[in-house]
Amino acid sequence: MTKTTLNITDNMEKLNDGSGRLSDNYNKIEQWNPEIISEIAGYYSRILKLLGEDPDREGLLKTPERVAKALAFLTRGYEADPDEILRSALFREDYRHMVLVKDIDIYSMCEHHMLPFIGKAHVAYIPDGTITGLSKIARVVETYAARLQVQERLVTQIRNCLQENLKPLGVAVVIEAQHMCMQIRGVQKQNSVTTTSAFTGCFLSNLNTREEFMHLIANRLH
Repeated sequence: MTKTTLNITDNMEKLNDGSGRLSDNYNKIEQWNPEIISEIAGYYSRILKLLGEDPDREGLLKTPERVAKALAFLTRGYEADPDEILRSALFREDYRHMVLVKDIDIYSMCEHHMLPFIGKAHVAYIPDGTITGLSKIARVVETYAARLQVQERLVTQIRNCLQENLKPLGVAVVIEAQHMCMQIRGVQKQNSVTTTSAFTGCFLSNLNTREEFMHLIANRLH
């Protein structure tokens, strides 16, 4: 059996599972900047003390580092360019009907409380001679979501990215999400769902087109 070899650069660390050892049967790869992780972990160690905890007890020894790595993962979207993602897969195609990718899972962080909001995005566009790979739409959603966000900005960023790069006849985006900042703190409304929408072109000017989109995302055809 051949063992995997990891290339470790000067400013990035790659490790299989945090143990410092490679396993023939488990090679989960994580990547991070060790200097940034160490600095963030130092702050979280201090936070634990301020909360009345002992960061040196067994169960918390690795917690500051784990939290730092989790934050790095949850905000990884800052390292990617959504415009370049779309432009990496543009194709000329004489198709001028709706393209809809719905039920795209969203995991984002509310920038007000740094608590998660979780839901689904539905993204449609009507090409004007140019299409993109379907997976690129999901990657654009993921990239914007993996930043500190508010749902109102997230939905417009996705819309604008498609409109500016594909130059379609119209774009429609709807996001439905549950916000932990409303469910586990504050008003504590566990069943609340927030819906935001953003449209351009024919989705704005043509009621029938917009209604078709809303009908398609409401139906479960799969």
